Amino acid sequence: MTEDRRPLLSVRALKRHFALPRRLLGGPTQAVQAVDGVSFNIAEGETLGLVGESGCGKSTTARLLLGLIRPDSGSILFEETDLATLDRTRWKPVRRRLQMIFQDPSASLDPRMSVGETLAEVMQIHSLGGNRRGREDRVVELLEQVGLKAEHRHRFPHQFSGGQRQRIGIARALAVEPKLIVCDEPVSALDVSVQAQIVNLLEDLRARLGLSYLFVAHDLSVVEHLSDRVAVMYLGRIVEIGSTRAIYGAPAHPYTEALLDAAPIADPGRRRQRALLQGDVPSPVDPPSGCRFHTRCPMRQPECSVREQVLEQVAPDQWVACHVRAAVRRAVNDSSSSNQSPTEFAHPRPM
Repeated sequence: MTEDRRPLLSVRALKRHFALPRRLLGGPTQAVQAVDGVSFNIAEGETLGLVGESGCGKSTTARLLLGLIRPDSGSILFEETDLATLDRTRWKPVRRRLQMIFQDPSASLDPRMSVGETLAEVMQIHSLGGNRRGREDRVVELLEQVGLKAEHRHRFPHQFSGGQRQRIGIARALAVEPKLIVCDEPVSALDVSVQAQIVNLLEDLRARLGLSYLFVAHDLSVVEHLSDRVAVMYLGRIVEIGSTRAIYGAPAHPYTEALLDAAPIADPGRRRQRALLQGDVPSPVDPPSGCRFHTRCPMRQPECSVREQVLEQVAPDQWVACHVRAAVRRAVNDSSSSNQSPTEFAHPRPM
């Protein structure tokens, strides 16, 4: 998978399994295969949305990128440094460039510290902002940047609403001037009206500051609005990745189709055919062989239970881990190409 812009972050074959406690009477050790061979790039100034059902490995992937947990294998290249090999003593300079916005703003802020103290502490740790007066000025600038007032720096987290607390969390991430921010479900705990405000704020900050985001979410409408590209996860693996336009306009993987069909439609007058999936999500302790989605897939074939699926390119900006759909897309593309006139083939229409 390649992108036109230079990758800021490049993840390759990332794995993280969590061993379960041994049974009382013995038996083999089992492990939850939370992330199992994930690869993707994030370019400078780009937002990559990461979507999937609960338990598919989205948040684990986010925490692996931040060094909050260590991978079992794979590489995480960030500004040409492999984060997977860093020990704790070498993480400090990286954290200036790589920050996180957490899902629950109430739990991520120290209730005993005022907002001003929280933001100033971050800058002091990383030797930013100069002297005390300089840090105070920077605190005011950060608060205004996220839509809060200068006098708010004297208040404590419990004196703010949920949306305001999340703005403080965003200001804290911005305090060290990062290049990439990992957003782990940053609006899922907020009211719908507040969600739109936070999403618009993140979009505005990206445009003004040249930020890149990994946006982890389960709300597909939010991801569509904010993301340049989208990666779809299922049972620890990415099953489809591509531009937002391609994923939402012409999803290639049956699981992606099911996710989009399950998303609510704002217009009550519109109806669509829902692709109902069979059965429940298999256990990540013992995932199915071959294609992990084959036990629920309406298009499964006998070979799907034994054939490992790899991401195959089906469009200039779209890859899918489904050999059935990949073959169909290739056939359609070949047919379309053969029907083009020489002029059309030399100058293809933009996707």
